[in-house]
Amino acid sequence: MKIHVLKGFIQNIFLVEYPDKCMLLDGCSKADFSTLADFFERSLKRPLSDLKVVVVTHMHPDHAGCALFLRHKTGCKIVSCDKQTQWYSGLKGRLAHLIDIALALWVAGKMNRPKKNIWYPPHLRPDIALSDQQTIPGFEEWQVFETPGHTDRDLSVMHMPSKRIYIADLIVRVKGKLSPPFPVYKPKQYKQSLLKLQALQTRSVMMAHVGELSLTDSDFAYLLSKAPLKPKTNKLAIQKMIKSKLFKTRLQS
Repeated sequence: MKIHVLKGFIQNIFLVEYPDKCMLLDGCSKADFSTLADFFERSLKRPLSDLKVVVVTHMHPDHAGCALFLRHKTGCKIVSCDKQTQWYSGLKGRLAHLIDIALALWVAGKMNRPKKNIWYPPHLRPDIALSDQQTIPGFEEWQVFETPGHTDRDLSVMHMPSKRIYIADLIVRVKGKLSPPFPVYKPKQYKQSLLKLQALQTRSVMMAHVGELSLTDSDFAYLLSKAPLKPKTNKLAIQKMIKSKLFKTRLQS
């Protein structure tokens, strides 16, 4: 088993390769399809149809954006969290979907990425819905763990023999330091997820926006100290920004 790390549109792509099959540890961005197709053809020398499973850890554009397109192109199975509701449900959900796409494009601009279409459907119906500690069919060495907080349905995926775990956006890096992500919708669950990750005593942690590192107890202590006590969401950030601008306008008038 090999794990390849590819440079995605705004995130790292972790691709698991076996002699007879491959699995993506996340659903990437819609802009990453050509990167994946080229890697299979030029580096792996195997057809893209060898991709048998795509995990979607949560519904943000850089983690779910290419999943449905890959299923259409390859017939792969989509694995995700066992939730009865859609993350982007209702009118507010559709608005949040648009905001998240806009924020992903903003991040891409900050990273000097070329402009690309990253539109993807807001709803996902996985082929396989898994709950905490279940294994991935066809890839039984891999076990999923529910690690919510960033959203209500975040999954982490661990290779049990090697104790290497992919945690998507559970931890990011801000100004050179490991940090909780933005947004955090469920702060209490976020802290519980950090503690769960620490208790797993993994050999290394693969992060979508950091890379692969071995985390120490001091790293976890720092992250727990920085974990928000209240929700930090896009909606609240926008409301705060508007209030701040209105306040400055009043002071200047």
